Amino acid sequence: MMGLISALVLLFLSISCHKDEIEEDPRPVSATPYELVIPRYFPSNLNIPADNPLTVEGVELGRYLFYDTRLCGYVGNDPDSMMSCATCHVQSCGFEVGLNNPRFHEGATVGLSGTPTPHYTMSLVNLVFNHEGYFWNGMIYEGNPNPQRRNLEDVVTMGIVAPHEMNSTSSKAVAAIKSAGFYQAMFKKAFGTEDITIDRIEKAVAQFLRTLISADSKFDRYLRGEEQLTNQELHGYILFTTEEGADCFHCHGSDGTPLFTTNLFYNNGLDSVFTDSRDRFSVTGNVRDHGAYRAPTLRNIAVTAPYMHDGRFKTLDEVLQFYNSGLVNSPYIHPLMHKINEGGALLTPAELADLKAFLQTLTDENFLNNQKYANPFETR
Repeated sequence: MMGLISALVLLFLSISCHKDEIEEDPRPVSATPYELVIPRYFPSNLNIPADNPLTVEGVELGRYLFYDTRLCGYVGNDPDSMMSCATCHVQSCGFEVGLNNPRFHEGATVGLSGTPTPHYTMSLVNLVFNHEGYFWNGMIYEGNPNPQRRNLEDVVTMGIVAPHEMNSTSSKAVAAIKSAGFYQAMFKKAFGTEDITIDRIEKAVAQFLRTLISADSKFDRYLRGEEQLTNQELHGYILFTTEEGADCFHCHGSDGTPLFTTNLFYNNGLDSVFTDSRDRFSVTGNVRDHGAYRAPTLRNIAVTAPYMHDGRFKTLDEVLQFYNSGLVNSPYIHPLMHKINEGGALLTPAELADLKAFLQTLTDENFLNNQKYANPFETR
């Protein structure tokens, strides 16, 4: 009998210890796991924190919060005193601000305080595949010593409190979202209780952002064997992917996937004098990183003007002319800028037209018009 009791005690202790080792699923019982479909040829390594798995309810809540001007912490009808994430990240512009946005002035987005952003906005697309850090200089990265600067969740509060963005506080944002009345039920579905906190707001918006995947351009359909490129587009593709041509692929596609960015950082020959306090050097302290910025994705590049970290180029033609004959040498130029000694790629006008034709095949109309990414308040 004593042997049986001892065995039962050992079994109980074994089960208890085993339970302690099992990580609790952070999703509430009622939440539905979100099936994120990885497109063909895309990476399978996803940037999704263990404490914020995607759920159907969390993503939908995040979509509402992304488009809600109350997130800035103010309640009113004056558009000059209201701002949402979508104010400066417009779906039809690839979730960039766009040239015709009233918030865009002289290469920067202007926040509620009238202060311009340090850099032009970046496209919110395929972020779930990025493990190199966010923003032009990659200041948001997993190993950042500052625990509030490590992932997409942190970017949400940064946008709320930054003087050049919403110029508010997290407490004001939470209070304004609570005042809407309908959010309590949505938070309960997504997180298990009606509590509205800045941590949950961050998590919900980040979940929505991770679902913004662009993978149905003409070029994607070409890769899948569903559509053919024209001879001009094919020649532009060859120019894009060869060092003898335009030599674009090293920074915008050398990882072997159709992201059209390595998500890495390069001094691409824009300038020879560097005064920007938020370039890649400001993050790494490596002198080689003076004047270096992320290579942005070229997906939807035809609709994401202006271009470069400071929005200096207003058209795609200006960008092509810069890389063709306007490169500026400096001690910090990236070694992959193979055309620097010639000042550029020196393509003929016909070749530039072919390259542009290829870049236009990267426009994903489905992504730009997909209702599951659109403003939910317009269809309520």
